[in-house]
Amino acid sequence: MIFASPLVTGKLVRRYKRFLADIILDDGNAITSSVPNTGSMLGLTDPGIRVWLSLSIDMKRKYPHTLQMVEAQGTMVGINTGLPNRIAEEAILAGLLPSLSGYGELRREQKYGANSRIDMLLSDPQRPTAYVEVKNVHFSRRTGLAEFPDSPTARGAKHLDELGNMVENGHRGVMLYVIQRGDCDVLKICGDLDPVYAAAFERAMRRGVEAYAVKCHITTTGIAAIGTIPIID
Repeated sequence: MIFASPLVTGKLVRRYKRFLADIILDDGNAITSSVPNTGSMLGLTDPGIRVWLSLSIDMKRKYPHTLQMVEAQGTMVGINTGLPNRIAEEAILAGLLPSLSGYGELRREQKYGANSRIDMLLSDPQRPTAYVEVKNVHFSRRTGLAEFPDSPTARGAKHLDELGNMVENGHRGVMLYVIQRGDCDVLKICGDLDPVYAAAFERAMRRGVEAYAVKCHITTTGIAAIGTIPIID
């Protein structure tokens, strides 16, 4: 995934109302940026951290800047939750996830389950249909270890149960975690921050849901999947 134009840099003043952040750009200008992330961004919103933003040319936008990455623990971390689906699709099409390669058709945002939409639906007459749910990961408390989630997510637990239902109906259910940071080599489900999600994950695994974690390489020009890493207990 390549950014459409060069990113601008600055320092974070504060994030507030979830979707906004005040930032001092490197040229000294103070701006308000949109924040495309509904989560807590735990550990990624300390005042003074370095940030990277894209700039839209759409004059109708109230806030033309969009926060894309922050620096945490000495590494660049992608925070835009609108990007993982694109990164995941590129990884599948590039063959980085062999078990998901070779499907004849890939469709996005398809209705399924109880009033839900699956991020990607892979279909082929020679294989079971694969329902692929994508989650963004950017939380880390220990060197080398990525964790998900960083706050309680009832919606995430619901998705796991619905994937299990798809498996029981003869399809494949796949949970794909896209880690938007390059300093982690394993992923762990964060049961201390969300025991309900952790229980749902274990339940889904028993029902035959598949889970994969994709590591990314992050630069100021783009974010790309580079391979898979283990998911540990």
